[in-house]
Amino acid sequence: MIDYSLIDHPSLLRFIFYPRKDFTSCPANGFDLSVEVGEGAFIFCRFYTGHHDWPWILFFHGNGEVVSDYDEISLFYHQKELNLVVADYRGYGMSSGVPTLTGLARDAHIIFKKIRKELSIKYLQKDLWVMGRSLGSISAFELAYNYQEEMKGLVVESGFPSIVRIMTHLGIPASEMGLERIDQECLERIQKIFVPTLILHGEQDWLVPLQNAKDIYRHLGTKEKKLLVVPTATHNDIMLVGFKEYFNSLQQFIEETK
Repeated sequence: MIDYSLIDHPSLLRFIFYPRKDFTSCPANGFDLSVEVGEGAFIFCRFYTGHHDWPWILFFHGNGEVVSDYDEISLFYHQKELNLVVADYRGYGMSSGVPTLTGLARDAHIIFKKIRKELSIKYLQKDLWVMGRSLGSISAFELAYNYQEEMKGLVVESGFPSIVRIMTHLGIPASEMGLERIDQECLERIQKIFVPTLILHGEQDWLVPLQNAKDIYRHLGTKEKKLLVVPTATHNDIMLVGFKEYFNSLQQFIEETK
């Protein structure tokens, strides 16, 4: 696992994480799961079940979002015959603890294993794709690098190859802190990811510039990769602006990688 200790300090983390406490009752077609991740912390996950035979996407959401934001969005996945399970982060939604980059990466392993076990226990479809949006791309890449035999494919929406790129973009002097090593290690790990990958990015994303998606595409080790750039879309409206092509490409990707 990448050593994020140089970044995991309150003075820097306040620019990276924007935890929000929010919660809704579980929809009738879903169920909730609390995952113990150690140090007395629990991560809240919600399963949105459309049909027990449909494939599952394990989704790591963006910053400032929480699981319950996907109560309605999950219905769009169901229209494409896809089940969705969304995981929070420490300090987000109903989850306990304080978010750190080290925790984000470490917790992803525990969540992934627990989700797979839960699908087996409930006799649900075991085929699992991992998807990360923005901040969630850190968790998604962590899993794609470590569990290539256990997952069917990777989807990255509005993501970035390393948090160092975003810190630099936001004006945080990463070079002065010697963070180039972390950036390089992230790129090296992406080069060793060989699962099929779909990258979705907004053309006018100024928070996570499009070049990040292009760098991910260029460095990925897999030959089964596709980059979909949604014209005029920004960081937070990519799904709405490119609604049809967004979900059609996602459905097609899942079908092709079953």
